[in-house]
Amino acid sequence: MIDISPSVMQFLLAFIVVAPLVGAAAALLPAPPGLKGKNPDQAVLRHGMVVTGAILIAAIILALGFDHPQTLDSARAGETPSHPSKMQATTDISWIPALDVRIHLGIDGISLPLLVLTALLTFLCALYSYFKMPTGPSPKAFVALVLVLESGTLATFAVLDLLLFFLAFEMVLIPMYFLIARWGGAQKQAAAWKFILYTLLGSVVMLLGLLLIGLKSGTFDMVALATDNGRGLTTSVQVVAVLAIGIGLAVKTPMWPLHSWLPDAHTAAPTIGSVLLAGVLLKMGTYGFVRIAIPIAPDGMHTFAPYLAAFAVVGIIYGSLACLALARKGAKGDLKRLIAYSSVGHMGFVLLGIASMTPTGVNGALFANIAHGLITGLLFFLVGALKDRYGTADLDTLAGATGAALYGRAPRLGGLLAFGAVASLGLPGLAGFWGEMLTMFGAFQPAEGLSRPAFLTFMVIAGIGTLLTAAYLLVVVRRVCMGEQRETPEPIADIQGYEFAAWTPLVALTVLAGLWPAVLLGLTDPAVQKLLAGGKS
Repeated sequence: MIDISPSVMQFLLAFIVVAPLVGAAAALLPAPPGLKGKNPDQAVLRHGMVVTGAILIAAIILALGFDHPQTLDSARAGETPSHPSKMQATTDISWIPALDVRIHLGIDGISLPLLVLTALLTFLCALYSYFKMPTGPSPKAFVALVLVLESGTLATFAVLDLLLFFLAFEMVLIPMYFLIARWGGAQKQAAAWKFILYTLLGSVVMLLGLLLIGLKSGTFDMVALATDNGRGLTTSVQVVAVLAIGIGLAVKTPMWPLHSWLPDAHTAAPTIGSVLLAGVLLKMGTYGFVRIAIPIAPDGMHTFAPYLAAFAVVGIIYGSLACLALARKGAKGDLKRLIAYSSVGHMGFVLLGIASMTPTGVNGALFANIAHGLITGLLFFLVGALKDRYGTADLDTLAGATGAALYGRAPRLGGLLAFGAVASLGLPGLAGFWGEMLTMFGAFQPAEGLSRPAFLTFMVIAGIGTLLTAAYLLVVVRRVCMGEQRETPEPIADIQGYEFAAWTPLVALTVLAGLWPAVLLGLTDPAVQKLLAGGKS
């Protein structure tokens, strides 16, 4: 932690949200005179890398200046206690006085990790694209869309007004639609339309719930509403609001059975589209449950918690069985599609933790969110690299094409794919373990008033899901990395320098979070405790 003044913290957060939009506008401008006659395409890709790099640096400085939890040693020394549960770096400016809509920004221990994760993954995608630009139209439009997407995602995690949250939530749809439709692979148009129609329909329903809360309570301010903790809303209003908001958030998460847009979108999307979709966009839905549904409408959330948990565990089993079906020999399963279905299962654990409405479960859900972003982002990078080398992500073709064993032909690439797989299945010592374990602990002892026998059943089903997850991921590793040896295998490129630079931070953070979970739980727990206590410190 470093000492940074509140005004600088405010500036940093505002810069993080606004700078991508400015960078997107600059990317569309004509190339400067000094670049004429050189390579303007590379120049605009370099511009994207510089802008996203500056935002990542600002996010890291913001994290270092964040008022972290007080250590035991400092408490014994009599130092002033810190306030990690309070909103920091806040900006509060009136925007539409007639509706009491304000430009209200702020971060706490719940939103800060997601903010840093978004900045990191976007920078790594920009770095990767500088060397491996996906086939498609002008790089200018590509860079501008990625930056608009980053701004919308960062704003979603930073805004503290319900209407601004909705605008930021919707802001990411158009750029992701075009990234899939213009730079995607086979069936890209159908996948892009399915993505935007599903998410837009869910968002319309969500808007009705947000408006209901704002109009009935007299404010759209999320901090004030969380502090009130639903006391200004009747139970019936809360139930209707959570139902409407939950549908919109569940589509984006995605929760079974509202998930069917995800496999098509991932299969068709370019590599960085899949990384950003899985790494940060899916987190917007689960973040909304934690930031809005639990503290603002607790009675409504309490009513729907058992149903949310039930859908979550069905998603865990369904996603795992779908992956097992895709992984078997002769199924012609697409590896990108398999990882997309695995996300349905992994996000089921996140929803189960949220549904428990306990500090342990919600902390586990937030931890699993970050772990999924790191691990699945890495897996989509790796699958993109395999597809670049072999021209396909079809598992049967890869198993045949890599028949000399990927370990033997490209040992670093094969080893990293195996690392991503075992991290995704929740191996102890890696980031994926803690989120799954804590969410099941939350289900073991749910919040007061929730049926413990029901949640114990959900916990057991989720436990079976972890076994199925291990099964399909180990099948993938065996088929792709450990094929039968050929006499004269065709040479393939191992990990390139730019790939090593883009993937190493994800590997390092996966190991760090697995070995030192307190680095993340120390941030989220004070904020979660306050949130579940009704906004009271």
